[in-house]
Amino acid sequence: MTGGPSETRFLESFDGVRIAWRELGEGRPVVLLHGFFSDAKTNWIRYGHAAAIAAEGFRVIMPDLRAHGESAKPHEATAYPRDALTRDGLALVDHLGLTDYDLGGYSLGARTVARMLAMGATPRRVVFSGMGLEGLLDTGRRAEHFRHILINLGKHERGTPEWLAEAFLKTTKGDPVALLGILDTLADTPRDFLERIAQPALVICGAEDFDNGSAEALAEVLPDARYVEVPGGHMSSVTKPELGQAIAAFLAA
Repeated sequence: MTGGPSETRFLESFDGVRIAWRELGEGRPVVLLHGFFSDAKTNWIRYGHAAAIAAEGFRVIMPDLRAHGESAKPHEATAYPRDALTRDGLALVDHLGLTDYDLGGYSLGARTVARMLAMGATPRRVVFSGMGLEGLLDTGRRAEHFRHILINLGKHERGTPEWLAEAFLKTTKGDPVALLGILDTLADTPRDFLERIAQPALVICGAEDFDNGSAEALAEVLPDARYVEVPGGHMSSVTKPELGQAIAAFLAA
């Protein structure tokens, strides 16, 4: 497999908001969703994860979530209904005509994977990375954490998690108004639904990452899941090659 990611492509989602995506590789499709404040390039391309997966014979499809990256960043509250990211993901799957594919996500992306399954997505395999059980059952805690960050930009104490998140936001040139809207789209996924997910699942998380609760507990709740630990915390594990290598190995198995 040679070459870099495709040029950015666009689709109009369920409500006309423009969603960007890029692809890398050829073969079986896998849709990968990035985390909050991030984008496809930062989450999947920069540190080699997409390349590692593509090298195993996959067509890696990486959207920029609504309000992130090259996707539209509307400021109107009407652009952020409940489960908007979920519906964007389903719109992309439909737009590309994907029927036999895999689906994975990091942090907010993993939360969106759960919601896509709850709303009828039927991938072969699923990947939850940077996500614990509590982060799916109760989205409110993390939503309030990020709401506090976004409405107090420039006021966070150096070195705190809030300060580090704001520093990351600056590197990705995030739009605070649009990102606040994303917090209104979040929806909890009930435990009884998680207990019925039939797909083989990989739960992969940094050894020092407890931002979204216990990843091991999530793996225990899912009927057919394996848990893999990689180095780092929530902000650093996504930079480690082990993350992409483990996802590639799981999808190729």
